[in-house]
Amino acid sequence: MSNEKLKYMSTPACKTLTKTLQEKADLLRAKDSFKEAAGTYLNSILMDRNNSETYLGLGICYKNLGKIKKAIENLEKAALLDSNKFETFYELGLCHLKDEMPCRAIKCFIQAIQINPENPDAIFQLGQAHEQCDEQDMALMIYQKLIENSPSYINAYLRKSSLFMKMELYKQALALYMNILKINPNYTQIYSEIGLCLDKLGKQNEAKRYYRKFLSAQPNDESANKILKRAEQLRQVKSSTNKLSLV
Repeated sequence: MSNEKLKYMSTPACKTLTKTLQEKADLLRAKDSFKEAAGTYLNSILMDRNNSETYLGLGICYKNLGKIKKAIENLEKAALLDSNKFETFYELGLCHLKDEMPCRAIKCFIQAIQINPENPDAIFQLGQAHEQCDEQDMALMIYQKLIENSPSYINAYLRKSSLFMKMELYKQALALYMNILKINPNYTQIYSEIGLCLDKLGKQNEAKRYYRKFLSAQPNDESANKILKRAEQLRQVKSSTNKLSLV
């Protein structure tokens, strides 16, 4: 690049234009206009290649457009320019998860947590990354720690209970699902999971009750037909048992 071009790009007018482009791109991104925002961020980068915020914004746009490799490339540039920004490492971790590279995601989430130890989302995603690495014990520990430090963070209860279900630890999963209802009594989608736990534990009458509660609250849920069939099976079993007892 010529000296004249470098001189032009360092002028106050150029810096003002760069800032204007970045602000326009930020507004477009806030409106979920990711394609338009990406183009505007690229124009801003042509004017200034040393702005970490621009690369961060562009990386987020690419992530939302499904261009994960490009997202990672730009987020890594943002991290090189500013190694103390939580959002950069958090978004980079999310991209590595989408790219099925959980070990890299773990490093990013740890970095994000070091910058902002109080953010529950980063801790939760760290647990998700360990799950992807088939490190269930570590994930369980992370979710438990998150529950202790952020007792109203429902996602931690959901993921931990989901792991318990996979491990066929239905009693432990049931306790967590019940805790979710204590935190948010209107979280009616959890009724089906409670019903399933009770069903697995041999408590069919209670299971039927929660299956019915789920069907009443979530009649259009994609799992409603499956729950309805199971509730009907339990009803028929009960009816058959009653008839036999009368003989």
